[in-house]
Amino acid sequence: MKNQVLKHATISGLVFSIGIGIGGMAVAQHTEKGHVASTQVSQRDIIEKLDGKDARETVVVVTFEPGQKDTAHRHVGPVFGYVLEGEYEHAIDDEPIKSFKAGETFYEPSGSLHRVAQNPSGTTKTRLLAVILHPRNTTPVTIREKDKE
Repeated sequence: MKNQVLKHATISGLVFSIGIGIGGMAVAQHTEKGHVASTQVSQRDIIEKLDGKDARETVVVVTFEPGQKDTAHRHVGPVFGYVLEGEYEHAIDDEPIKSFKAGETFYEPSGSLHRVAQNPSGTTKTRLLAVILHPRNTTPVTIREKDKE
């Protein structure tokens, strides 16, 4: 019974975080040269462990302008993504490029090389909601590939 309550609390927390992300995006926005806009909308500690370490979830909204590409990068934990608006293309490690439309989801395993992340449209923007699970003491959660920028 206690495990069911804990699982329910964790799931409720993630759903709440996603709701915040969709409903309002008033937290700081980070944009660097060559990088897409990323707005952190939520961050909270979770009770599950990640590789035996205390864990946290970070929810971000990522915005690609028409035709924009992001630089190669990795995330320190698994990423669960949802396309809010537009179209999105990505490729991790040596996998082929995959396309996603609004309403579709994607997954990136911990530490995989996100070598392609782009908006294929030349006329409309793309917005993604990403939930990143990671060790609590890890910052940043996105690591840019220096030799690929």
